[in-house]
Amino acid sequence: MESLKIAFFCWESMYAERVGGLAAAATNLAETLVKQQHEVHFFTRGTMPDQAINGVYYHYCQPAGKNIVEYCDAMSRAMVEQFGKHDAPDRFDILHFHDWHVVQALHYQQDRNTIFTYHSTEYGRNGNQFGEWWEFKEISGKEWYGGLIAKRVTAVSATLKNEVMQLYNIPDGKCDVIPNGVVPREYHTNIDPGEVKQAYGIHPFAPLVLFVGRLVYQKGPDLFIEAIRKVCQNHWDAKVIIAGEGGMRKFLQEHAKDLPINFVGYIPDSEYIRILNAADIVVIPSRNEPFGLVLLEAWSAEKCVVACNVGGLSENIEAFVNGVKVEVNPDSIAWGIATMIDEPWNAEALGKRGRKKVDRLFLWGPIVKGLTNTYARTVS
Repeated sequence: MESLKIAFFCWESMYAERVGGLAAAATNLAETLVKQQHEVHFFTRGTMPDQAINGVYYHYCQPAGKNIVEYCDAMSRAMVEQFGKHDAPDRFDILHFHDWHVVQALHYQQDRNTIFTYHSTEYGRNGNQFGEWWEFKEISGKEWYGGLIAKRVTAVSATLKNEVMQLYNIPDGKCDVIPNGVVPREYHTNIDPGEVKQAYGIHPFAPLVLFVGRLVYQKGPDLFIEAIRKVCQNHWDAKVIIAGEGGMRKFLQEHAKDLPINFVGYIPDSEYIRILNAADIVVIPSRNEPFGLVLLEAWSAEKCVVACNVGGLSENIEAFVNGVKVEVNPDSIAWGIATMIDEPWNAEALGKRGRKKVDRLFLWGPIVKGLTNTYARTVS
């Protein structure tokens, strides 16, 4: 299609404020659109002057608020103010809003050609664990409103599309599935696994099990720890690295004092790549996972994945073809881990097949061509 002028609204990016997988997804989408000859302006948070990175124009704001909802409303107002400075004389063709944080900005621009992308839902992140917690309802309300007023909607998996259709009455014909992608070369490197293991006090031949992600209820790190407890009963040499931060860290460390688990906290990308390529098994024990970027990163590194049979993980993993799917409980997770420790040749084969699936289905170029089809339907 002809070149479009596109505005992204997203509360995080790879080059400023970065919280989770949304930063990588939105940044890679923007950069791939530029490679396909579109002009992209990215409105986000940050303290630096506006700048262009890899062809994308970044415009920053510095919001404040008493709570996350007020903060995001202030951020949306600041983004719209910044947007107004760049909207004329050539008006933007598409305004693309990512997740609930920027719904207030969408509200101000709802008469334009707008796309709202669900990367997850508040229900998926927290379920009913907070009961009457007011922010849960407030955020869910924003998610409903974003889907209502946007001209078109996208979701990162068929599972998430079904979830928002049920939760927020999004019409089937209004919502397209646009999956996340990955740049495989960024996650695969030639290293000496034994050397990396030794750096963390692990014997070079010991099986290394890796968890990477936010230490929050949704991601299931508590299930993972109880699974490791069971694994270690028969696999005394198994070692574990947990990479990530979150509100559950203190609780998890207290309950894992007797286990061979190394909590490394937040680590830079370069060290994450080293650990990822040294690991023998990557475990994704999520209770809810709308897509699961860690899956693509592990597959890019040709690593065996043991993952809970939920959401995008369930959609994308073919059991014992390119990964192991387990139920959302410690016994099942432990079974999956132990099986792969006992069958290292099989684990290696699953990882290699995962990489082949990445190369076939999850490269950003083809994914963004699908997104531009959604854009075309929006402007027509």
